[in-house]
Amino acid sequence: MKIAKRATIGWCLYDWANSAFPTIIGTFIFSVYYAQAIHGDANEGARDWTFALSISGVIVALASPVLGAIADHAGGLKRWLGLFTALTAAGSGLLWFAEPDPAFAFFALAVVVLSAASLDLGQVFYNALLTPNAPPGMLGRVSGWGWGIGYFGGLTALALTLVGFVGLGDMLQPLFALDRESAQHVRIVGPLTGIWFVIFCLPLFLFSNDFPPTGLSIRKAVPKGLKVLAQTLGALKQEGQVLRFLIASAIYRDGLTTLFAVGGLFAAGVHGMDTGQILIFAIGLNVTAGLGAAGFAWMDDGMGSRITVLVSLAGLILVGVPLLLVDDFMIFIGLALVLGIFVGPTQAASRSLMARLAPDDKEAEYFGLYSLTGKAAAIFGPALYGLGTAIFDSQRAGMAVVVAMFVLGAGILLTVREPETP
Repeated sequence: MKIAKRATIGWCLYDWANSAFPTIIGTFIFSVYYAQAIHGDANEGARDWTFALSISGVIVALASPVLGAIADHAGGLKRWLGLFTALTAAGSGLLWFAEPDPAFAFFALAVVVLSAASLDLGQVFYNALLTPNAPPGMLGRVSGWGWGIGYFGGLTALALTLVGFVGLGDMLQPLFALDRESAQHVRIVGPLTGIWFVIFCLPLFLFSNDFPPTGLSIRKAVPKGLKVLAQTLGALKQEGQVLRFLIASAIYRDGLTTLFAVGGLFAAGVHGMDTGQILIFAIGLNVTAGLGAAGFAWMDDGMGSRITVLVSLAGLILVGVPLLLVDDFMIFIGLALVLGIFVGPTQAASRSLMARLAPDDKEAEYFGLYSLTGKAAAIFGPALYGLGTAIFDSQRAGMAVVVAMFVLGAGILLTVREPETP
């Protein structure tokens, strides 16, 4: 089947659109604003923020396989994606009302839980739409291009926000002077993120391909979807390839999640980097990760998704070990930027491998399981990092746990056989 270029581009641009939320709200700007200005105690605020994200993760883990199974039987995945996209954008906009006062703490966290859960649930349907929007023989490249574009989309949104409204301390004064006493210059990132999401998601909804509706009503699709999901879960023991991939990817994706969560803490604690340096450092890592995701996309289609993930994990391990041991600041920066090259393709090729393993007409259901296993495992990495740091009184020991997760995930992935491309 010939697929129009605009369908593929439209699909990829959704990655550009949805990356603004985790970059601006989840990581760099609003999360810090919540802890320092809304809660008032940076440490306790960070604790509450991560607890809220954990609640969001539980919601996604429980709901994603169920919604995916129902959607497969109802068809028309765009409408499901549209619903969760709208919820994420609306929730982002509501953050404008989160004033710098502890009275707004519960409101801010509730909105973030809703928005973050909606973003991740939408990702189930977006990932499932990869198959009908990737030309024959290009599934890996399209997944990689989308992931790479996503990194640069998040960075572009962050840069525009910093230049336009937030600034960067003495290093950068914003173009527009909003009221700082009421934190308007930071609160504005909520509506801006929502608008960014809406504008750049439009090409997907206007031009990309969708699975056709089955003609089954939602009322009838719900019990049928739940029944088939139960059958799928019961048969996973016999689906050895899929089960081993889900376990392997859950482990090494948890390693990546932990790396994202504590990378800044490691850079600050071990190498003494300040907030401004960490922000610039993170931007550099996102650039190399985006380049890696786009560049390795050719390997994905040429040699297979499984090989691409294994090569990327090997890179993460080979660079990660000396990164743990080095003391020189500049060598640390150089190695970390090289490490970023292997982060993007690990994520992108895992998505395309899941698409290759998923049976026809069950894409959303299997991506729901993919989301479930990823969220279910995500609680272990940060906990093990903290445990390793506490036992050995060293963040290097804590970060060694992340490298061990890459090794274990790669070892299990070696036992997975990728389906032959038709």
